[in-house]
Amino acid sequence: MSWETVADLLAAVCFLGACAFALIAALGMSRFPDLLTRMHAATKPQVVGLLLSLVGLALRLREPSVLGLIVLIGAAQAVTSPVSSHMIARAAFRAGQVRRDLLITDELSKVLDHEEPRGAP
Repeated sequence: MSWETVADLLAAVCFLGACAFALIAALGMSRFPDLLTRMHAATKPQVVGLLLSLVGLALRLREPSVLGLIVLIGAAQAVTSPVSSHMIARAAFRAGQVRRDLLITDELSKVLDHEEPRGAP
């Protein structure tokens, strides 16, 4: 068995793993009860699934010129997806869209109570 065959098999395993994480994210989006848990279910497996698919793509293409672009895409996604999810959750919390009865710890309410209202002189 050559190294190309091994790389192709590893790429297939990575692609199947990425599909499994996408399925997990879809199940979490449909089964979880509130906004915050659904966002968690959508963000975490999505990032891991994308990273697995990028590893599979790198193993399948086997071109050094493409590897830099793949690393850049993976780094950008790993940084921006959790940050954007956090900011959307914070905005939803401020807008009253979060079910506070399902929260175990609510540290953001304490912070928002001490904050001055926007537009205040």
